[in-house]
This record gives sequence, structure tokens and C-alpha cells, in this order.
Amino acid sequence: MHINDIFNLRQTTFSFEFFPPKKPEAAEELFANISELESLHPSLVSVTYGAGGSTRDVTNELVLRIKRDTNLDPMPHLTCLGHTEAEIYDILERYAEAGVSNILALGGDPPRHDTDYDRSLDAFSYASDLVAFIQRFRDRHAGKAIGDPRGFGIGVAGFPEGHPGTPNRLDELDHLKRKVDEGADFIITQLFFDNRDFYDYRERCILAGIKVPIIAGIMPITSLKGMQRMAELALGARYPASLIKAVNRCEGDPESVRRVGIHWATEQCRDLLDHDVRGIHFYTLNKSTATREIYANLGVKSSLSLA
Repeated sequence: MHINDIFNLRQTTFSFEFFPPKKPEAAEELFANISELESLHPSLVSVTYGAGGSTRDVTNELVLRIKRDTNLDPMPHLTCLGHTEAEIYDILERYAEAGVSNILALGGDPPRHDTDYDRSLDAFSYASDLVAFIQRFRDRHAGKAIGDPRGFGIGVAGFPEGHPGTPNRLDELDHLKRKVDEGADFIITQLFFDNRDFYDYRERCILAGIKVPIIAGIMPITSLKGMQRMAELALGARYPASLIKAVNRCEGDPESVRRVGIHWATEQCRDLLDHDVRGIHFYTLNKSTATREIYANLGVKSSLSLA
């Protein structure tokens, strides 16, 4: 279903994110978790794309399997790095023929092992260029029986705590506005742990003339190791002092840390819902338990219940 139809039907959207596993046994475990989350009737499920497009084939296979074997609506990630225009065109055509309705268009990260990655070889320098190309794909297919005649719904990334590559926060919103002007329909934010960052970001977007829906990205803490990894990867992991204090009181007990993380994420979601968030996007790390617990804590049976 095209994202604009989803927004018209649902007061609040709920979506989940998965990453394509590398091993067959991990793939089956992921699909078991996806099946458990299917009963929650999410608005969308997104599938990530490895650095430099390294998982493009696996991503494509997972997206098509979700589309074929479940009732879920998959939204593949697509990045600028490591692609020619012809390659992007072929990927879009494959998704359109399979009935995929929405795409998350991202700048992407270079492969970590390749410190000398040459961006001049990429067909697209910025996510706004990729958004514009996806729109041109739609125009070229106008009138053909392939996918939605309106083309793909297009999502882009937002950064409540600031884009790591753009220290100037004014320039950052100019870049985001450019993506919206090129045709982006909605924004999904990187994870954050202080809702004040999200509310300030949402207001600054309005001041910049950005009026598309903004979906809040939430990742519950489930372990100390995961918490440390988020900080190392700089995924928007600015931990509030009160959260750190709560984790410290656990004295390293894994189950206590997990409960604190679930409680914190639940309260974030409750507060976001109270402040009319347009959607919540869960970074699941390919697990279903934490997301299902948050749903239960919120009293949400499915995203359809908020239609």
C-alpha cells in the first residue's frame, strides 16, 4: 500500500526494521521473528541495505520473500553508494513488478574496510539525487501496468540529534528540505532516547517549510553490549543522564538492563503518542520480543486499532 494511503487510513503508523542475515540459519530465525510480529499488523516493515550496497541481493531476496510469503508490506532501503543508474533502475523495476509500494532512499555509508572509497564513481552523490531518480522512474512508467501508477512512496532519513556529516544544523535542514522538494513523502528519524530532541527537530522542520509526516525511530536497549555498540557506531545514541542512572542501578544484571530498556522505550512511545507523533518505527535488530512487550505495555493490539 502506498504510504499516502497508509497515512490516510491510520492516525498513527507503526513500522519495524530488519536487516538481511548472512547465514541461512539466521535467515530462518529472522523469518520466525517476522511471523511473530505479523500478528501486530504493522503499517510497514523495512529491510536495510549494507554499507556500499553490500547486501543488495540479500536485501532484494528478503523483500520479495516478505512480499510473497507474509501479509506484511515490505519497504526496502536503497542507497546511493556503489551503484550506476542502470543498476538502480533494474532494482526499481524488479520491486515495481513485485508490487512493492514504498522505498526508503538513503545516502548510505561506505564500506568500513574501504577507507579510500571513491564517491565520484557513484551515480548519485546525495539522497536527494536518488529521490529525484526514483521520481523520474515513476514518470517513465506512467500508464504502464507496473506497480502503483503514482510510483513509489519515498521515505528519507532524519536526524533529531544532528547528521554526523553535517555539523551545521541549518545546512542539515536545507539538505532535508531538498529531499522533500525532490519528492520525498515522509521522514523516518534515526534512533533517539530523549523525546525533547524529536519535538525540537519536528518544530525546526516546520519552520524550514518541511510539512511531510515525520516518523520517530525507537530502539529499545536490551543489553549493555548493545548500548555500547550504539554509542560506538554514533547512531544517534545520546543517552540522557537519567537513563544512564537507571542502567547503572542494574549493576550489570542482564535481565534488569533489559527491563529498564523496555520501560524507557515504552515511556518514550507513550509520550510520543500523547504528542501526536505521526508514526513510530522500531529498530528491532531482527528480534521480536522487545517490540511485542512494548506493544503490550502500551495497550496496542495492532496498528489497525489506531485507525
